[in-house]
Amino acid sequence: MSYNFDEIVDRKNTGSIKYDFAAERGMPEDILPLWVADMDFKTPQAVIDALVKTSEHGIYGYSDVKYDYFDTLRTWYSRRFNWETEASWLVKTPGVVYAIATAVRGLTEKGDAVLIQRPVYYPFTRCIEVSDRQLVNNPLICQNGRYTIDFEDFEQKIIDHNVKLFILCSPHNPVGRVWTRAELTRMGDICLAHNVTVVSDEIHADFVYEGQTHTIFASIKPAFADISLTCTAPSKTFNLAGLQASNIFIPNRSLRHAFKAEMERSGFSQVGLMGLVACQAAYAHGAEWLEALKQYLASNLSFIRVFLKENLPEVKLIDPEGTYLVWLDFRELGLSEDALENLIVNNAKLWLDRGAMFGPEGEGFERFNIACPKATLERAFSQLKAAIDAL
Repeated sequence: MSYNFDEIVDRKNTGSIKYDFAAERGMPEDILPLWVADMDFKTPQAVIDALVKTSEHGIYGYSDVKYDYFDTLRTWYSRRFNWETEASWLVKTPGVVYAIATAVRGLTEKGDAVLIQRPVYYPFTRCIEVSDRQLVNNPLICQNGRYTIDFEDFEQKIIDHNVKLFILCSPHNPVGRVWTRAELTRMGDICLAHNVTVVSDEIHADFVYEGQTHTIFASIKPAFADISLTCTAPSKTFNLAGLQASNIFIPNRSLRHAFKAEMERSGFSQVGLMGLVACQAAYAHGAEWLEALKQYLASNLSFIRVFLKENLPEVKLIDPEGTYLVWLDFRELGLSEDALENLIVNNAKLWLDRGAMFGPEGEGFERFNIACPKATLERAFSQLKAAIDAL
């Protein structure tokens, strides 16, 4: 089949956080949004058809799924990642961030230390802070446009702070690293040695570029599966974030029991019907659509590389190995954080995620969502060029 990812879909007046809430979030009404991580592409037709069929039934009572739902997930992760799962491991939640927050509360006590690697997806920080846990940071190292892990600091921070939980971002948002099996193994062995539970956010696992392979942390060895929670969802892969359905795999019975007990304390019982229907349809019938989308995103990424080289060499691309989120380095412009924000928002008329949101290590950077038609991307970079040229 052919897919028209060049189609401009009007998302205005649909309740879209991305397009309909600029003024409420302090942005100009005429700003071009490329911030929040949802795509400007329609989900696969099979998902739309499944939702329409369910909608037409007309009754939307309390709902759940049977074994065929898990079997669809099992097939997806087995074929694409060589990861064999069991139905008993699965816990369904309304979102990965919800799951991470639940894990922080349910698997640690107030005052316990939780480790993250900034610059990293900003809800990690918030989940730790609002739960009255101690945030411990193992900063990633950026050298020659590529981020790596400081393993010595990683282990020393765990020892010094008696870290109980590590939130792993894999692939990493926003720096775009797809961690190698060797890197994951080294982190996992350190966590094993010091009795650290690993919450692995793998929501971007389906988006890796040519030459890269995503390795699911829990798949590396049984001992890693036994200390980890693997957070997955169809929301990024198939643009289903508004339907709030995520699949968390927890092989260890004690960890799973503690996680589910904390879910019960939060008052959550089951995922919504439409989220379950969309998730199953996407994993059952969306593989071809996904492969076409990945080719389109690779083309968008190639456009950015060429545009920056030819027009804005002072803006550096941290070349992503995965995700559809691009991390751009503006530090050569020599602007303060406020001046950079003014340039992006008021001069370029772009709504991006400013790097400082991901931690102090992100200052001078901006996160750019490239999951949009190429025409939108061309417009955005033209506006950016005009704004920088006018400095």
